[in-house]
Amino acid sequence: MPASDTLNLVGRVLIALLFAGGAAQKLSDPAPVLQMITGIGLPGWLIWLVTMFNIAAGLCLVLGPHVRTWALILAAYCIFTSYFHWQLRADPWQVTIVVKNFAIAGGLLILAAQGPGRLTLFGPKTG
Repeated sequence: MPASDTLNLVGRVLIALLFAGGAAQKLSDPAPVLQMITGIGLPGWLIWLVTMFNIAAGLCLVLGPHVRTWALILAAYCIFTSYFHWQLRADPWQVTIVVKNFAIAGGLLILAAQGPGRLTLFGPKTG
């Protein structure tokens, strides 16, 4: 098995951990995120949709199916959610999150272009 398949899997796991960690944080202590969401005028119930989306997306990045599609969706998600962090730019940490989100989106676009390699459990091994 080529090293590129192993590196691809490790990269997918690391990106998935970010989304899984975000979901775990929202589940264990939703108050800060709820405050941020409602503070910019969005309904608080969105936190639960985002949490479930983060869990599903992280799992699909690692296991498949449709890794390329999930990578594109998550790249768009990272860019889209950066807008909301930018609204809080008086806090320097929020600006750092915007830059981080753009970097993650870049990695996800590379994954979408290259595909998951041969190490997925479900779905096409190259798509």
